[in-house]
Amino acid sequence: MTRASSGRARPVRIGASILAADFTNLGESVRAAERGGAEMVHIDVMDGRFVPPITMGPVIVEALRRVTVLPLDVHLMVVEPERHLEAFVRAGATSISFHLEACTHPHRALGHIRALGAQAGVALNPGTPPEACGWLDGLLDFVLVMSVNPGYSGQAFIPDVLPKIGRLRTLLGERPVWIGIDGGISLKTAGQAVAAGADVLMAASAIFRAPEGIEAATARLRTAADP
Repeated sequence: MTRASSGRARPVRIGASILAADFTNLGESVRAAERGGAEMVHIDVMDGRFVPPITMGPVIVEALRRVTVLPLDVHLMVVEPERHLEAFVRAGATSISFHLEACTHPHRALGHIRALGAQAGVALNPGTPPEACGWLDGLLDFVLVMSVNPGYSGQAFIPDVLPKIGRLRTLLGERPVWIGIDGGISLKTAGQAVAAGADVLMAASAIFRAPEGIEAATARLRTAADP
């Protein structure tokens, strides 16, 4: 896709979110998503404080780095995310986002991520306006728009967040900042997200819990995301 044909500067990418994966067979599950057309692996890290569940840490990132060459995108749903940046980059993370709602000094955290050699981004809860990251745009490689309230896989998509993507694009202008959307992405909602301007679709249940299997589900979502 080119800007002339679709109005966007980059192709839409699919991120396979392992929150819904079978962890007894995680390596093969990720490889199946890769075969189906996933372009990155999305890793949700939760601390039981910013969100209720506790999930995974750097050890999972390190294990995934051994089984895939795809970029590993770490989404920190934790308080004081700045305490964990080095550990995740050492483990193999290629990009890290944290929640503006959970970080006291986002400029410092973004600069630290970049200094460590990874892409730096912020995540915005459904109720957080895009203007919240307006003073950070010079340090941002990406913004992750949450289309569910963070914490659990399988939640229903919140369509009211879609206009936020367009507002972000206007705010960011021509800067090479990609916009991802995370939560409730499925065959039904993928097209809506792409039409709204999302560059990356993070999908969990739609990939890893689909009855047709991971590879076929990823390929179908890949097709649904192509305008």
